[in-house]
Amino acid sequence: MKMAKKNQHVVPRGNDWAVKREGSDRATTVVPTQREAIEIAREIAKNNNSELLIHGRDGRIRERDSFGNDPYPPQG
Repeated sequence: MKMAKKNQHVVPRGNDWAVKREGSDRATTVVPTQREAIEIAREIAKNNNSELLIHGRDGRIRERDSFGNDPYPPQG
């Protein structure tokens, strides 16, 4: 049985930006800037070996980063 990854999504929330775990209704955190949200979500995704999905203000995915199955992980 394959374990579901906890992908992290950066999504607009009013005038702010939320970091949400995939499948969760509640935001992990809400911050004023997308940049801040991306930094937080990137750390969580790295720790979980999951994916980071960055949504634009229109709600569409504009960027994604994977931290799970990188055949060339960074050294150090």
